[in-house]
Amino acid sequence: MADDESIEADEQVVTALEQGLQQYSNLNPEILSSSKVGATMADDIQNTALVAVLLALVGIFLYVMLRFNKWQFSLGGVVALLHDALMIIAVFSILNLFGVSYEMDQVFIAAVLTIIGFSINDTVVIFDRVREYLNDNPSKGIREVVNPALISTFSRTIITSLTLFLVVVVLFIFGGEVLRSFSLAMIIGVLFGTYSSLFIATPIVVDTTKEKRTQPAPQVQQVR
Repeated sequence: MADDESIEADEQVVTALEQGLQQYSNLNPEILSSSKVGATMADDIQNTALVAVLLALVGIFLYVMLRFNKWQFSLGGVVALLHDALMIIAVFSILNLFGVSYEMDQVFIAAVLTIIGFSINDTVVIFDRVREYLNDNPSKGIREVVNPALISTFSRTIITSLTLFLVVVVLFIFGGEVLRSFSLAMIIGVLFGTYSSLFIATPIVVDTTKEKRTQPAPQVQQVR
C-alpha cells in the first residue's frame, strides 16, 4: 500500500498491526511512534543520496589532485572510496538475503559518507609518505619506494582503524535499534576502508604512473 496516501490506508495498516499483536496482549503492546514514507519520498531520498555520494567523490578527486599534482593519486583514492561504498551496500544486500534486514535510510547514507571521509584520510596519509620518499630519493621510481612507504604507515593505519572499529562495535551492541544500521555500516566500512587504502588505492597509483627509464651508461672498453 505504499502508493496509497489516504488516511484510510493508514488506518488499515494500524488495524492489521493491532490484530497481529493480539497474541501478545498479556504484554500490553502499544504503538510508540509511526512514520510514513511514500514512493515519491523514497525516490527523492535515493536520488539525493546518489548525488551526495557523487559530489563527495568529485570533491575528493579534485582535492587530492591539487594536493599531489598528479591525477594518478586522485584516481587511486576515488576508486578505493567507490569500492568501500559498494562493499557496504553489497554486505547489506547479502544480509537481507539471509533474513537479516536493516534499513538503508538517511542514517545509512550518513554512515557511507562518514566512511568516505575516514577512508580518504588514511589514504592521503599513505600518499603523503609516498611523495615524501619520492622527494628524498629522486633517483628511485615509485615502485621502489611504495613498499617502504606502506610499511612505515602500516602501524598508524591499523591503530587508527582498530580504535574506530572498537567504538562502532560498542555502538552496534549498545546503541539501540535506531543506530543499528549506522553502526553496522561503519563496521563494514572500517574493515574495507582499511583494506582499500593499503591494497587498492596505492597499487592503482603504481600501475598508472609511468616511470622515467634512465638510459644505461655506455660501456667503455679499455685497450692496453
